[in-house]
Amino acid sequence: MSVGSKLFQLIVVGAGVGAAAITWPNYVETYYPGFAERTKEVRAKLPWAAKEEPSTRVAAGPRGVQDARAAAIAARPPVPVEVDTVLRGPMPYRIDAVGTVQPIAKVDIKTRADAQVDKIFVADGALVKKGDVLVQLDARQINAQIKQTEANIQKDKTVVDGAQRDFNRVTELLTRGAGTQLAADNARTALASARATLAADEALLENQKVQLSWYTLNAPLTGRLSTVTAKAGNIIRAGDNTVTGSLATIVQTSPIYVSFSIPQASLAEVREAVERGEGVVAATPQGGSKSAIGKVAVLDNTIDAATGTITIRAEFENADEVLWPGQLCNVRVTLRTDPDIVTIPRIATQSGQIGNFVYVVESGIARVRQIKVGRYQDGRDVVVEGLKGGETIVSDGGLLLANGIRVDVKNKPQQERKAQEQPAPAKKDQT
Repeated sequence: MSVGSKLFQLIVVGAGVGAAAITWPNYVETYYPGFAERTKEVRAKLPWAAKEEPSTRVAAGPRGVQDARAAAIAARPPVPVEVDTVLRGPMPYRIDAVGTVQPIAKVDIKTRADAQVDKIFVADGALVKKGDVLVQLDARQINAQIKQTEANIQKDKTVVDGAQRDFNRVTELLTRGAGTQLAADNARTALASARATLAADEALLENQKVQLSWYTLNAPLTGRLSTVTAKAGNIIRAGDNTVTGSLATIVQTSPIYVSFSIPQASLAEVREAVERGEGVVAATPQGGSKSAIGKVAVLDNTIDAATGTITIRAEFENADEVLWPGQLCNVRVTLRTDPDIVTIPRIATQSGQIGNFVYVVESGIARVRQIKVGRYQDGRDVVVEGLKGGETIVSDGGLLLANGIRVDVKNKPQQERKAQEQPAPAKKDQT
């Protein structure tokens, strides 16, 4: 299409729009006050143009348009709504997150000796205490070696006693001039050798007794036992790094950690709460209704640059084992309690070109009130600007409202409901 054709189309469209505006000025007057008066002479020369004055439809000027709109709004029937009361008072400051239960300690039970499993004293999944006997291995061979070493020690002690007597006799003869220095030196050497042999056998006995302890596998900590992989009669070997190399695993369940992450923007407030001795943490297992109460125990030493979060570990006593290792939990950290906070139901807050706003009901009329929301918590918005507390606001039905529309309240505000739910005071006996 040529430039001339495009220009011709624009001229035709513009002429059509201008003719329509002059012909029906009432519609244009609403958006451009004074248009009808300026085009009055032109319209009088057009036989097909509307002859009625625009003032019969709406008063000229912006003020007239506003009055007409206000009259139209006032003429609308009341809109059915539900209302609530703006609350003001103390409110805890919380952070919500999702965490994972992690044991503070986890130990794999492995053998340090090649032996046959003799007895298993615990059931799979049992709760064991530190020092409980878990597995007994066949220790007959090491016991025989210990007996042999003990016999050698008795022999060594006899040799030491004989060497001591010989050394004493030679020394006495030397002092009388009947012996030789060579004989005395040989006796001293024989006594030292006998004593060294005794010490070596005694050290061997201690080593064998340590090895004997390897044949009795005890629980190194209090916790929950996993499934025992070996059964009585199985041969187990030291240094086995396969799946069957670990006889069982014990995880500490009391106390226990819950690990979760929070945005780095909240780190300063968490640290301040910990310094004040606060920072209470409630962990609720997903799918459960019972919660465990603990406290912040560990703050990670670095912030994850990729996510902008920091990892926190909270410690729980967990004596009743509400938390289970590896479990997902909904975590709520209470950092402090703010004494004077204005809150409204989240459903009452609306967003528009002016930002966040609510409808305040005054004498049956809905009025737009612009607000500033600080944070969201427990289904309510914390309002930092725009409301003072005690106002009645629209909580349901606000999408059908406009500023100045009459409303028909279908429920009672929250404060009135609470007052009615309280039992009436008992009447005093006047007799």
